[in-house]
Amino acid sequence: MLKSQQTIIRVIGLDKSFNLKKVLDNVQFDIKNGERIGLVGYNGTGKTTLANLLIGKINPDKGMIEKTRNLVVGYLSQSIDYEVSDFHKSLSLNVEEDIFHYASQLGLNKLYDWNEERLAHLSGGEKLKLTLSMVWASKADFLILDEPTNHLDFKGIEWLIQELENFHGPVLIISHDRHFLDKTVNRIFEIENGKLHFYNGNYSDYRKEKQQRVENQKHQYNVQQQKTAEIESQMEQLKSWSEKAHRDSTKKGKGPSKRQNGFKEYHRAKAKKTDNQIKSKMKRLQNELEKNTIEKPLEEIPIRFQFETQGKRGKRIVEAKGLSKSFADRILFQASNFYINHGERIGLLGENGCGKTTLIKMLLGELPFTEGDLWKSESIKIAYLSQDVDDLPLDKTAIEVLGFTDRDAILRARTLFANLGLKESKITLPIGTLSLGERTRVKLVDLLLKEYDVLILDEPTNHLDLPSREQLESTLNKFTGTIITVSHDHYFLNHLCDCLLVFENQTIKRLEMKPEAYFNKGKKNVTDNKEALLVIENKIATILGELSMLNQKDTKYHRLDQEFYELLKQKRNLIE
Repeated sequence: MLKSQQTIIRVIGLDKSFNLKKVLDNVQFDIKNGERIGLVGYNGTGKTTLANLLIGKINPDKGMIEKTRNLVVGYLSQSIDYEVSDFHKSLSLNVEEDIFHYASQLGLNKLYDWNEERLAHLSGGEKLKLTLSMVWASKADFLILDEPTNHLDFKGIEWLIQELENFHGPVLIISHDRHFLDKTVNRIFEIENGKLHFYNGNYSDYRKEKQQRVENQKHQYNVQQQKTAEIESQMEQLKSWSEKAHRDSTKKGKGPSKRQNGFKEYHRAKAKKTDNQIKSKMKRLQNELEKNTIEKPLEEIPIRFQFETQGKRGKRIVEAKGLSKSFADRILFQASNFYINHGERIGLLGENGCGKTTLIKMLLGELPFTEGDLWKSESIKIAYLSQDVDDLPLDKTAIEVLGFTDRDAILRARTLFANLGLKESKITLPIGTLSLGERTRVKLVDLLLKEYDVLILDEPTNHLDLPSREQLESTLNKFTGTIITVSHDHYFLNHLCDCLLVFENQTIKRLEMKPEAYFNKGKKNVTDNKEALLVIENKIATILGELSMLNQKDTKYHRLDQEFYELLKQKRNLIE
C-alpha cells in the first residue's frame, strides 16, 4: 500500500528530442501519492511523449526517472487501437470478474456473452469503455490517462469522475476537456516550448493564474525593454561623442606644433574616456540581462476558422417517420419520428453504441434504414467530419491530401493551416509523422475550404487543444447553416446546441432544450428521497449477507453482484 503524500515518481533533468527538435528540455518534477494532475499544452508539445517516458515505452536522451519499487502503472493511450486479443490477454490475468463488473457499470451489459464478431465491431466509445475496464481491473497504483473522455458518453464521463474520486493512488490526466479537468484535478502541469510550468488548482484556476502570469511577465518585459532602450540610447550618444573626439585628435589645428599636439592629446584623452564609458555601460547592460533576463511572453496563437454557406434553403431539411435501424438481431432504434430545420444546432445525445454514428451514416446515404422513412432535401450540400483520424493516407503531406492544384486554393489552405497553428514545416511532412490533433486539423482545413449548408460533426473537438476548441465554438456560432453534432465535450455542446435528438430506450426523440437543461432534468433532492434511500440500503444489506455465504464461482454470485452494483448506482443518483 502506497503511503499518503509519498513520492512515487521523481523526474530529474529529462531531455527528449525528435528529428533535432527538443520536445522536453530539462524537465523535473515529483508526483506524490493521491495527487490529481492535469497535463496540458498545445498539440505536438510533448504531452504523450512525457507519458510514454513515464511508462518506459521510450527512453529519454538525458535525465532520470525514479519510481517506487513494484509500481503498477495503468495506462490509457490516446488512440484506442483495441484488438480482441487485448481483451483475451486481460482475461488471462485472473481479473475476469473485475473486467465484467467495470464494463457493466459503464453500460457494456452482459459482456461475458459477447461473441468474437460483436467484440470485433465495437464503436469508438465501446472500445474506450472496454479498455477503461481493463485498466481499472489491472489494480494499478498509478494511472496515466491520455484523453480519457474522447469517444466517452456522458454516463461514462460521470462514472470516470466518480471512480477517480474513489481511487487512492496518483493520477496524471492528459486532456483538453475543460469540464472533466475542472471536476478531477487539483494541479496543472503545462508544457510550453519544452519547459514544464506548474499551477495549483483545476483548469479554471490555471487559466486565471496563467493569464495573470502572462500579464505580469508582459509588464516586466516592457519595463526591461524600456530600460535597455534608454541605456542603448546613452551608448549611441557616447559613441557619437567618441567618434567626434577621435576625428578631432587627428585634425591639424592652427598655430605652433606644441599647441597642435596639446589639442590632439586632449581629444585622444576625451575619446579614450568616452570609450571606457561605453564599455562600462555595455558591461552593465550585459550583466543585468544575464542575471535577470525576462523573456517576451508567448502570445496565444490567434486561431481563426472560416465557414461559408450558400443561400437560404427550405425550412425543413430532414424528416424521419417511423424510422428503424437494426443489425441482425440487434435493434439500435425503432419507430422514431423527428425533423431538422435549416439553421438549427442539433446535438445528438445517447450512450455509446446507441446508434448516433449510424444515424449520421444514414443521413450521408452510406447506410440504409431498416423500416420507416428518412427524407432529406436534395438541394443541401453536407460536410462530414468523422471522429476517425486514421483514414488519411500516411505517406502524403497535408497539402497533397487536400488535392489542390490551383495556386490560390493552395495559398488559402496554407493560410488556414497557419491560423490553426499548424506550421509550414508540418504541412510538408508525411501525415504519418503528425500527431492525432494535427491530423484533425488537416481534416478541418479540408472541410473549411468548401461551401456547405449542413455540417455533420462527429466528436469535432477530439484531439484539438484548448485554444482551438474555444475558437471553433465561437466560429460555429457564426455559421448560418445547420449543424448536427455528436460530442462528449460538455462545454462545447452546451455553448453550441439549442435543441437535441436524444437516443433513449431504442428510440430517437427531439427535445426543445439545451444540453444543460437535459442533464439537470429529473435531479432530485436528498431530503425528498429518504424513504427510497432507506429501501435501497436495506436491499444492499440483504444482498451483502447473501454474497458472504456464496462462492465466487457460483452463478448466483455473479447475478447478485450485478444487482448490488446497480443498487449502489441508484443510491448514488438519489444522493447527488
